[in-house]
Amino acid sequence: MSKEFHEPEDFLSDESFLSWYFGSGREEGGSWESWMADAPGRRELFDRAVAILDATQIKEKPLPAAQLQHAEAALLGRIDLLEDIRKGRSRPARVVWRWMAAAVVLVLVGVGVVVYQMLPVRQSQLASGYGQLLSRELPDGSEVTMNANSRLHFFRNWQDGVDREVWIEGEAFFHVRKTPMKSRFIVHTDEFDIVVTGTQFNVVNRNGKDNVLLQEGSVIVHPRTGEDLRMVPGDFVQWDGTKLEKTGVRQDSLTAWQQHQIVFDKTPLRQVAAMIQEQYGVKVTLADPSIGDSVISGMLPNNNLNVLLQALETTSDFDVTRDGGNITIRASAH
Repeated sequence: MSKEFHEPEDFLSDESFLSWYFGSGREEGGSWESWMADAPGRRELFDRAVAILDATQIKEKPLPAAQLQHAEAALLGRIDLLEDIRKGRSRPARVVWRWMAAAVVLVLVGVGVVVYQMLPVRQSQLASGYGQLLSRELPDGSEVTMNANSRLHFFRNWQDGVDREVWIEGEAFFHVRKTPMKSRFIVHTDEFDIVVTGTQFNVVNRNGKDNVLLQEGSVIVHPRTGEDLRMVPGDFVQWDGTKLEKTGVRQDSLTAWQQHQIVFDKTPLRQVAAMIQEQYGVKVTLADPSIGDSVISGMLPNNNLNVLLQALETTSDFDVTRDGGNITIRASAH
């Protein structure tokens, strides 16, 4: 596959990618995997394009099989009629053909308008790279700071009096601005929605982990199932797999990433390895799986991978080696 893409939006005009995404070209998955493996950064670009399309999909109830069969039969009958008219070559036939063609064009134009309204041109995405923090102002003046390897989706046409909605993948800290009409600001995660008007809070939605730390103001957490939960400053709420759970936590340990720091408090090494993989896009291997239960404590710098690895080495009994995008951690020999 000799293709080059520079932005996620470039995929949206590629027929083979759209064919793969919508199912008819899933057999081409191997070709896309090979393409992504040929150069660093391609997989992230591919995943961002998929995320954009995912955000535009509208889930509809499946139609009854009988209704689908009836519609299919009606469509095939009209196609046969058009073919008969086309072959007849008579003047009335040509008139009917042109009329039918015009009708088809009008239908396509109508469908095109609907599709255009659903396409990501109305949607914005913010994305932070591996090892990168990203701070931006949203259309209403609210501010968001995103941790490494995170994405935020939202529609651009925000109006006061209408809900302001964003979808987060990864981790972000929000400082939400109040509007004159007190429009709600809603953050969507996989397991719950966070409903606020004006406040400051930290949200995680990454690899099955969903939580929110409220720093200022008040929010309501609305889970997909179960009862709503109202939070006050200092509350930490996480999804335990079945329900919302409110627990105590050190605020500075959860928000240290904003100052390019990371706090470990008796954190198992396997969790440390998973964090490094998530935020820096590298592969971390424990030479001996048994060391995964070893715990790490301390505050380490988190704005440079090499510095982080060196600090990890000096604060623990491990040797860390790096070969490009592959990192190996083993028990220290001394």
